[in-house]
Amino acid sequence: MYLDLLKVTTKSNCYQQNYRYCALNSLDPALVQNKIVVCESFDGPDSAKLSGASGVVVEGDFGYEDTAFGFSLPTTYLSSKDGDAILSYINSTKKPTANILKSHEPFDKAAPTVVSFSSRGPNQITLDVLKPDLTAPGVDILAAWSEGTTVTGEEVDTRVVPFNIISGTSMSCPHASGAAAYVKSFHPTWSPAAIKSALMTTAAPMNPTKNTDAEFAYGSGHIDPSKAVDPGLVYDAGEQDYVSFLCGQGYNTTAMKIVTGDASACSTATNATVWDLNYPSFALSAHQSGSIRRTFKRTVTNVGAADSSYHANVVAPSGLVVKVNPSRLAFKVVGEKQSFVVTVDATIGSNMLSGSLVWSDGVHKVTSPIVAFHS
Repeated sequence: MYLDLLKVTTKSNCYQQNYRYCALNSLDPALVQNKIVVCESFDGPDSAKLSGASGVVVEGDFGYEDTAFGFSLPTTYLSSKDGDAILSYINSTKKPTANILKSHEPFDKAAPTVVSFSSRGPNQITLDVLKPDLTAPGVDILAAWSEGTTVTGEEVDTRVVPFNIISGTSMSCPHASGAAAYVKSFHPTWSPAAIKSALMTTAAPMNPTKNTDAEFAYGSGHIDPSKAVDPGLVYDAGEQDYVSFLCGQGYNTTAMKIVTGDASACSTATNATVWDLNYPSFALSAHQSGSIRRTFKRTVTNVGAADSSYHANVVAPSGLVVKVNPSRLAFKVVGEKQSFVVTVDATIGSNMLSGSLVWSDGVHKVTSPIVAFHS
């Protein structure tokens, strides 16, 4: 059904800047009744609904081009460029009209990408621990919804549904938590660090041309629970590993007790550098451009075939030289541990350098990102 399209005019008792944004009580119900209203604010749809509008076009450069929002009445969001075309159309005819259509989901060959509102690295607390670790589905997720509230939670909204589409950490976190529980169901004795390693080293690689922040956007990649069940090798770590790490970060005994809740204490013997933490990724930072070298000590545990051999494969761009010693790890039994050292020489400029280390036995690909950058 086609409806009149309207760029609203102000009520006599309102300031002109308010009606541009469809601010509360700024719209004249006599003008907007059963109309599709153009607003320059994301808050406009609710007040437009209260004034009797049938739909809203929100126009402006708010930076939300890659995500959708729920509104209390049919609403579409356009950039300023496209919105200007709508306004031009409205001003070009005496009776502009628009048609409200059902939304559809196009197929995007570039998916998945990390949404613009997702947090980005580097890890400001400890620069040489790469964050984020990985990415999980979190945008436009269909999930169960409480019928104790409405679709949007706004007072003007009366719709109550058992399912809703929501975006954000509240959607991504359940995916990652569910994947961890899924891996745990196959390996009930694995530590949290082992499960985390399995999820990280089996994550699907993502396209840096569509995710320009690269590992600072997606970490190890997009979570793949089915592969995480059989990672081949895991980078395990326990409580003492993290105590040593925190001691190396400068925590004193008082601060350590607050974190651990026990009698853990720091001494010269317990201190460990950030590069010694048995983490499934490798990061090195410098305070300015130039050359930097870091040595990482790692230990992997065989959780794949009993008699297996893994070879190190390094992918590195110009400016990043990575050496792995030894470059072959041979295991005889499940649960066996093998240690190795990764030495990274980086010539850091204005851009982050991004590579990877892959341990492969011909079946498994145990992949860890390597990044070098200046802070």
